[in-house]
Amino acid sequence: MSDGILAGTGDGDGPVFAAPWEAHAFALALLLHERGVFSWPEWAATLAAQIEAARAGGDEDRGDTYYHHWLAALERLVEAKGTAVSGELESYRRAWEHACARTPHGRPLALAAEDFAD
Repeated sequence: MSDGILAGTGDGDGPVFAAPWEAHAFALALLLHERGVFSWPEWAATLAAQIEAARAGGDEDRGDTYYHHWLAALERLVEAKGTAVSGELESYRRAWEHACARTPHGRPLALAAEDFAD
C-alpha cells in the first residue's frame, strides 16, 4: 500500500489510516460487499453492534480502536455468511503471529506452511 493513502488524503488532523492493515481491512470489506457477500445495511448493523459491544466492555472510544472493531465486524460477517469455515480465521491469526515472530523487523511478512503448524 502506498504511503499516500496513509499520509495523504486525511482531513488535516492526520492520515486516513494509522497503519497499512487498517487500509487493507477497509478494502477487504468493500471488496466483499461488492462481491455480494453482505449488503451494506448488514455491514453497518454488524459494525455498529461490534462498537456497542466494545463500549459496553469498557472501550473508551478514543478513535484508536475503530479499525479493530472494523476487523472484528468483518470477521463476524465472514463467519456468519459461511465465507470462512469454523476455525479458519483463528488458524490464520495464529499463522500470522508465527510469521511475525520469525520475521526480522523491517522485512516483509509472508506466510509459510510452518506458520500453520501448532
